[in-house]
Amino acid sequence: MNPNSQTLLDLVLAKFPDTPRKRAKEWILAGRFSIAGTVIRKPNQLVTEQAGTLELQGRRLGTLALDEEWRIHPRLSLIYLDVSLAIVNKAAGLLSVPAPITDVSALSILTDFLAGKLRGLERRHLPAAFRQLEPLPVHRLDQFTTGVLCLAMNPSARAALIEQFAAHTASRQYVAFVDGRPKTPQGTWRHWLRFDDETLRQRVAAQPDAEALESITHYEVLDEFVLGKTGRVISKLRFKLETGRTHQIRAQAAYVGLPLIGDRTYHPLYHASKRERAVVPIECERQALHAEILELAHPVTGQRRQWSVPIPADLQQLERALRQSAAISR
Repeated sequence: MNPNSQTLLDLVLAKFPDTPRKRAKEWILAGRFSIAGTVIRKPNQLVTEQAGTLELQGRRLGTLALDEEWRIHPRLSLIYLDVSLAIVNKAAGLLSVPAPITDVSALSILTDFLAGKLRGLERRHLPAAFRQLEPLPVHRLDQFTTGVLCLAMNPSARAALIEQFAAHTASRQYVAFVDGRPKTPQGTWRHWLRFDDETLRQRVAAQPDAEALESITHYEVLDEFVLGKTGRVISKLRFKLETGRTHQIRAQAAYVGLPLIGDRTYHPLYHASKRERAVVPIECERQALHAEILELAHPVTGQRRQWSVPIPADLQQLERALRQSAAISR
């Protein structure tokens, strides 16, 4: 243990000797103290002050220290929050931003949480100034795709983040389970995708045109599962996006003959006859796609940061079922 470290409560009492111990503890729990710009909410946490950087929060904001995900809604958890940036973990079935079909989205939930409007879950104490933040959209995940999502907390941060996504300097990695086996253990898909507004589907264009956008996805095989005596293979893949089109992974995977398990839009078996649908290799309630890792430069400091979230319970259950089926078939 660093001999210069002490509990945050002791440090606060030393810096503010006229403050009653009970009040100092309440202020810490309420998130009113920060060290080097990071809010710390645990009175007994051992800290080492950095050159007088202990501050009593007022109008000035730092980073909210989260030692674990804050589940602020049954389908949304907060991973990271500061004055410029929020990172959340989105569950399946939740839209990223409001749409005509529903106003409930990751964006609206975070907005309501910061404003203190959410009820029913464990109350979380935010420093008062954080409640003035208004989240703005940066990118999206499909409604039934899970994982890490970025939101901006002011217009200038949003512009800087959108520029990163447009320039492909923000790195996004996904995990998926697909029906089939790629021809090579790793590779790159390059297609021109054209979105059909009537069917709400991406179409692969035979050649570039004014409406088609180049789409580049890198993949690698993480695992494969041979099911039953038929020898049918389900592959677990990791994808790294170089571009970020709507339904990019789902559309490209289906085009090369590797549709995602559970994808009701692009997997051909879900649009086939009842007899053909009976040969769906293994069921999943949604497309088996998870946004696992997001890396980008902080919109203010420029520091590269990375956030990751493990695959959720339904995909863990899917993987266990695949392993069990593959083991039985051996």
